Amino acid sequence: MRRPSPGDRAELRRLGAVPVASVQGTLALDLRPRLDPPDSASDAARVRRPGGGDVVSIEDPVRRRVEQWAQRFAQAAVEIAIGDRPASQLVRWTSPNVQADLARRAQLVARAAGRPAGQGRPLQAVRPLVMGVHICFVDRDICEVSIRVRYGERHRAVAARFEARDGQLVCTALEFA
Repeated sequence: MRRPSPGDRAELRRLGAVPVASVQGTLALDLRPRLDPPDSASDAARVRRPGGGDVVSIEDPVRRRVEQWAQRFAQAAVEIAIGDRPASQLVRWTSPNVQADLARRAQLVARAAGRPAGQGRPLQAVRPLVMGVHICFVDRDICEVSIRVRYGERHRAVAARFEARDGQLVCTALEFA
């Protein structure tokens, strides 16, 4: 890409346009294939480790327990979001902001369907189903979770952050995509 000349810059200013750099908005990634093996045995172990995204190491029994809990929580949260459950069912495990957002989502869905929120729907062939949960521990007491939900033929993503408070996990952030 050639650099704009002083005359080009003056013309761009007159038009109100801003020149775009060739790398603006892109990540500086080296996309060439890596053909060499890892440098050391620790690199090879890190690549194969099941909890490879963790910032801190977590014991397997703890990880399994948190994954199971996160899956049950996510299933309840998506059922609340579509109006099948009342939002009050997760009040003990959500922060006030997350609880308010879930209640708002359920209310919007119920209003669009013309029925009260949280009282279930007529029998539907399509129900949300949590298909997968992936956890990253950023601290011993904090984990971030990505969740894949199947709703009919479509798949949706949900992200959550859980923090341990008074011996139980509390959802402090929940984003639907």
